[in-house]
Amino acid sequence: MAKQITFWGKAADDYVIAVGTRETALQARLREETRQLPAAGMQIGPDQGQFLGFLVGMLGARRVLEIGTFTGYSALAMALALPPDGRLDACDVDRGWTDIGRRYWDEAGVQAKIRLHLGPALDTLAGFAPDSFDLAFIDADKTNYDAYYEACLKLVRPGGVLALDNMLWSGAVADMTDMQPDTLALRMLNAKIHADERVDMSLLPIGDGLMLARRR
Repeated sequence: MAKQITFWGKAADDYVIAVGTRETALQARLREETRQLPAAGMQIGPDQGQFLGFLVGMLGARRVLEIGTFTGYSALAMALALPPDGRLDACDVDRGWTDIGRRYWDEAGVQAKIRLHLGPALDTLAGFAPDSFDLAFIDADKTNYDAYYEACLKLVRPGGVLALDNMLWSGAVADMTDMQPDTLALRMLNAKIHADERVDMSLLPIGDGLMLARRR
């Protein structure tokens, strides 16, 4: 029998956002603008943005890699936490979505920290040197997650962290009758990371499930 995943109710979620995050007014405006888009479900929540910024600070990160930028909320959260000489390389394929992010990055004063790469992410990743990032955040097409994981595992330094979004997939990964390609890809990668001796790992119930993998 498939294990059932129980998520918090709206009241609890609202409480977490109210007392567990320090979202700026600018970030809230970006979330609200994105909420009006047909693809709004692709946006991370403020709790996850808060946690990504926390990771940047905790790692003392100076180089961050993002795969899947959408309208730029996660990039903004991490760039705000970077030191003045820090840099975030953001990978996406959609200029329209990322143009929204650019406006907010500029208003926040972090535009100079972010270098946007438009095109297939795997092609972009092939141009980076090994061990050159402190943190990589993966939030793009799910069927390519394994390929992104393998590429980023070479690109982050020893002790660096990979953070992969949507690894609970609204509980679908625990429903063994769900054989959709995205669900299968995430379920298999969860199992792979769990057994991967190259990393230390922890799957956190933040947002839609955030897998952390620390390169040994």
